[in-house]
Amino acid sequence: MLYIAASGASQDFLATAVRANNLANAQTTGFKSQLEQARAMPAYGEGLPTRVFAMNESPTNNYAGGPMVQTERELDVAIQGEGWFSVMDANGNEAYSRNGSFQLSADGQLKDSHGNTIIGDGGPLTLPIPLSNINIANDGTLSVRPQGAPETVLEEIGRLKLVNPDIRQMQRGQDGLFRLKDGQQANEDPLISVRTGMLEGSNVNPVEEMVNMINLQRHYEMQVKLMKQAEEIDQRGNQLLRII
Repeated sequence: MLYIAASGASQDFLATAVRANNLANAQTTGFKSQLEQARAMPAYGEGLPTRVFAMNESPTNNYAGGPMVQTERELDVAIQGEGWFSVMDANGNEAYSRNGSFQLSADGQLKDSHGNTIIGDGGPLTLPIPLSNINIANDGTLSVRPQGAPETVLEEIGRLKLVNPDIRQMQRGQDGLFRLKDGQQANEDPLISVRTGMLEGSNVNPVEEMVNMINLQRHYEMQVKLMKQAEEIDQRGNQLLRII
């Protein structure tokens, strides 16, 4: 009883951390909530054939689309339906995100709101500086009007690398970005469509996350009661031994 209750209480803490992280990102652009579950696992080892312990895990993520928010900003881009933006992580490797809140750095690099460089079909996207206008077409093609050029002049500089790998082959990293489990790079998908002037919000349901956190708290309290009951049973057993 004590072993099961103690391991269960420990895993409740881990599950609460997952739910708390979801709540903290309820307003994060393009965030995909994590799912968590608990299951019984046997304790392998000599002399422990009857022992089991509780294990909490995050088997996958909720990949459902978040609400679309209209911003009218020319560097805000939302993917319509399935698909991912390709970005360069802190180690220079390719990763994937749904965060379409783009920024232009001082040296002309296109980055997301977390500072990750956006990757195009030819590598990291760099725009000529200075420029007067940026246009992102539905297929992800970027065109700019160089400063001083007529309004009718648009120069194509590249295309967003939009990918749509099987979500069963994807995993979330500690930095919140997604990658393929085999470490490979996903192929570009020309069928993905984007829309400018819009952002995809987080798909976190705050009410659902709060209810789950309350349930986890009650479950933790139940585990603590079981541990106290195990202690009382042990004390009564010792008293009986002293009487005998």
